[in-house]
Amino acid sequence: MTDLIQIRQKDATEEPRGRSTYASETNSRSIFISREFVQLLMMDVGGNGGGPPVNNKQRAMLPNKGRGEFPRNSRKDSEGMSELPDLEFEYSDTDKWAAELSELYSYTEGPEFVLNRKCFEEEFRAHVFDKKWTELDAAQHRAHALRLLDSLEVITREKRLKVARAILYMAQGTFGECSSEVEVQHWMRYNIFLLLDVGTFSALVELLNMEIDNSAACSSAVRKPAISLADSTDLRVLLNIMYLMVETIQQNDPADKPEWKIIRETFRAELGSPLFNNEPISVMLFGMVTKFCSGHAPHFPMKKVLLLLWKSILFTLGGFEQLQGIKVCKREELGLPPLPEDSIRVIRSMRAASPPASASDLIEQQQKRARREHKALIKQDNLDAFNEKDPYKADDSRDDEDDNDDNDNSLEPETFPIERDEVMPPPIPHPPSERMSFPKGLPWAPKVREKDIESFLESSRSKFIGYTLGSDTDTVVGLPRPIHESIKTLKQHKYISIAEIQIAKEEEYQKTPLSVGEEEVEMCSTELLYQGILPSLPQYMIALLKILLAAAPTSKAKTDSINILADVLPEEMPTTVLQSMKLGVDVNRHKEIIVKAISAILLLLLKHFKLNHIYQFEYMAQHLVFANCIPLILKFFNQNIMSYITAKNSISVLDFPHCVVHELPELTAESLEAGDNTQFCWRNLFSCINLLRILNKLTKWKHSRTMMLVVFKSAPILKRALKVKQAMMQLYVLKLLKVQTKYLGRQWRKSNMKTMSAIYQKVRHRLNDDWAYGNEAVCDGSIHGNIAEITKPEVNTVVPFFLIGQSLHGRGYWKDWKK
Repeated sequence: MTDLIQIRQKDATEEPRGRSTYASETNSRSIFISREFVQLLMMDVGGNGGGPPVNNKQRAMLPNKGRGEFPRNSRKDSEGMSELPDLEFEYSDTDKWAAELSELYSYTEGPEFVLNRKCFEEEFRAHVFDKKWTELDAAQHRAHALRLLDSLEVITREKRLKVARAILYMAQGTFGECSSEVEVQHWMRYNIFLLLDVGTFSALVELLNMEIDNSAACSSAVRKPAISLADSTDLRVLLNIMYLMVETIQQNDPADKPEWKIIRETFRAELGSPLFNNEPISVMLFGMVTKFCSGHAPHFPMKKVLLLLWKSILFTLGGFEQLQGIKVCKREELGLPPLPEDSIRVIRSMRAASPPASASDLIEQQQKRARREHKALIKQDNLDAFNEKDPYKADDSRDDEDDNDDNDNSLEPETFPIERDEVMPPPIPHPPSERMSFPKGLPWAPKVREKDIESFLESSRSKFIGYTLGSDTDTVVGLPRPIHESIKTLKQHKYISIAEIQIAKEEEYQKTPLSVGEEEVEMCSTELLYQGILPSLPQYMIALLKILLAAAPTSKAKTDSINILADVLPEEMPTTVLQSMKLGVDVNRHKEIIVKAISAILLLLLKHFKLNHIYQFEYMAQHLVFANCIPLILKFFNQNIMSYITAKNSISVLDFPHCVVHELPELTAESLEAGDNTQFCWRNLFSCINLLRILNKLTKWKHSRTMMLVVFKSAPILKRALKVKQAMMQLYVLKLLKVQTKYLGRQWRKSNMKTMSAIYQKVRHRLNDDWAYGNEAVCDGSIHGNIAEITKPEVNTVVPFFLIGQSLHGRGYWKDWKK
């Protein structure tokens, strides 16, 4: 039997249109489309490759077929960059609490809110007849919570699911008795602290373990040709409750009761300890990720697993401000001087720079005419340059540009020839904003490593005296007075990192392992997590990157890709165009949330491992590089990044808790557009910044990985990201451009002086770093060889040095790694 979808056949020459236009003109001729094709359509346009690709004839039926996905409500391409103000985005560990709650649920799960309420009221009315939940006292609340907890231990699966739904309704704030979103959030906090106090979380972990090991459900899902929302019902209910508990309890409210604060700290310690099946909860969730990616459990609701994993790591290890505090304390313990500045405050005070290619917007009309009338007369190099400058070009143009980049070695000029006679308009005044005042000058204090001072002294001694003294940085006999002054200046700005101290200790342990004895290792949450994931860390990294690849908007449909839409596709596919549009928005939103969670997980782990021990960070970073993390991130940014950041894949009236408090309006094209007045999508900009920070951490001080950026021609990709007028994102883009500038050649530097100036103004300086005009002999050789050969020396040093060396003095990683 086939489902009927009424779709108006459009003229093949008609331009692709937005969501509302497409929806309002769909009531004429009918096309018969099978259920299988609709599901195939959803997977293909979602971009994750959950099934075989759609052929050209089928693709012609899709809206906005030039893009190959559901249309995102973003800025029009005709809007100039000069019209865009700075994005008032404040980077943080998470978005607002209400936004984080709403992203847990897909829009397809909407009908389950009513089902949860029904299950709770049946259980509640069996014991309380004449009162509402909000009218009971604390003792009665606790008694009913204990009754529900006891009912979870029944053998019958249907009864257990019914009780779990009742508990989920409590965690959702018993919204049926609330009249506003604020009231729902109040009762959420109260109910969740109550549930945690009676021991609900431990019972949920046991049930989750049972569902993970449920071989019958796994084998049934493997045999199914198409997985839908119904296949993961039990898992979704459990993960929903656990996520709501973790997300709510980690919110620190000054008005919390003293006993709640004690409960929060106890829960934080338990969550990071190996109390759940002799491993932290995060390790169990990592196991679910690898089981899903291996194909043994395709029904796992991966978005909810990743969100819970992210929030568990964030709660147990701490966010970015906690990291800064830990760093300050560790430096004090090691006797190191304090940090020259608070990096978080400095970044928040910075303003975005004007994008290098903004002048192209001033001559947009002239360029259109010139390309139309004199296309054959324009040099190919200049045409490539113009394409590079246009931040809103179509995907087809970008593909052509990538081919041209291979030929011109990424030497794209910043200024198109006609721009030379143009007059820049006055800058658009920005509204005053509260920003910290810094003295005029560069935002960052310069840093110098001990190794840099040694190199400078060695070269000076060889030049003026003719001999060297190794690592001696104090003897300056025979050197000219200017060299003395230079050394003094370098030492004034010398910065010793925690990593250098840790490396020196490791070298000492390796030289005299018996005399030094065992190292006293602090068993903090980071150390416990690292020991838990170490035996399977490579598999975890590969699994996360596979899901990230499937969720990336630039991914193409492949038959061997994993299906990440198991917890968003309904049992019955849409039968109307509006339902199809709603599902399309839901699919795109689903993928964006997955990218957000994975990017945050990887960044948090890298930062915490680096602070805990440098070789923990190096080991994880090494496996990310081996799993092609660097080209994957570059592939992610090789898109219309401005369109991605301004995408509006959300329906505000369907977000929780709005959808359970207010009466839902009729679903129309206008209601789909409602609430889309924000300047940007917070989660997408957050994801982009996280991915750039990960790329910076993987390539910093690593020559071979920097050469990978050059080999993969990342310069034009990164320059396109500078179009986003957000200071923090631009800073990390400029850092990535800075490390490879010396390898891009003199012509690239000459043609990109605006970018060079922005690097000088925004990025921290190393006093004797020749980043801009370094010796180009390094890049004259063949760097297009096998990347595995480039990174091979790191394999031969980091792994044995860390794993074997650590086993000699108490950490015991080698024993765990052999398992």
